[in-house]
Amino acid sequence: MGFWEKLTGQKFKIPDDEYADLLHRYTRDLTQLDKAGKFDPVTGRDDEMDKMLLILLQRLRKNVLLLGGAGVGKTALFVGLAQYINHNRVPAMLAGATVIEIEMSMIGAGSSERSILDGRLIPIIRGAAERNATRACPPIIFCIDEFHQLSVAFKNSASAGVADMMKPYLTMGELYIVAATTREEYEDYVRLDPAVDRRFQKIYLEQPDVALSIFIVKNMKKNFEDYYNITIPDQHVERICRLTERFIRNRNNPDKAILALDQACARCVKDGDAKVLDIVSVNRAVAADAGIDPAAIEGY
Repeated sequence: MGFWEKLTGQKFKIPDDEYADLLHRYTRDLTQLDKAGKFDPVTGRDDEMDKMLLILLQRLRKNVLLLGGAGVGKTALFVGLAQYINHNRVPAMLAGATVIEIEMSMIGAGSSERSILDGRLIPIIRGAAERNATRACPPIIFCIDEFHQLSVAFKNSASAGVADMMKPYLTMGELYIVAATTREEYEDYVRLDPAVDRRFQKIYLEQPDVALSIFIVKNMKKNFEDYYNITIPDQHVERICRLTERFIRNRNNPDKAILALDQACARCVKDGDAKVLDIVSVNRAVAADAGIDPAAIEGY
């Protein structure tokens, strides 16, 4: 008898051993990975987290679709949800929940579209739905990045009624899903299926301004200091956020500032035994990413 069967005293159509194997093969347990210290702290998105929790608490259609540009922090909210749960910052109805990221690339590896849905994705969905329906164990919450890929799979699948199979689960509250995609991909793919679209409640994520980006990156600073064994002055974090906002226009914060900080730290330790991140490494990292001469930003 497996974990869920012991907890609920019930037998499931997809037995625990089979279901645990599916999750091991094709998903990541974000709650466990966070407990193992694999993620940076997610901060600066309290409003969006509150909206997400409100949707997940609802009786019906507890499905979230995060919409925003690449790099604004959509998938960071997946981790943020796991961290809220691990730090007991969620209401009792979500306490102890498991946050599972479905890895579409793993589900699709080496398979035709029919076998993807029939043999992998559908059992994962059904297994969660029947366990959540018991209300006798903490919920299983699915996170799906690049959600438009799932819409394409539904549309192109040779498996009849795949989308129709999922729609009742999405409506009746037996599934908890937090999905993410860009606004462009939403318009091009997801919105074209109104029956799926209306079952998701949207949360729009804007690129954080410089002040919020500074706050987010400062809260991640310690992990970089521990990894590189250097001290990172706050003013250098502030400078990185300002410079990336000014000179790197083709990507969004906080992602571009986080990458620039990582590159600056790598430059700092590359050629010696530096103990403090220096401004030269900061300028060179941002300049290299922006494709400009470091001299162009020295006085900025």
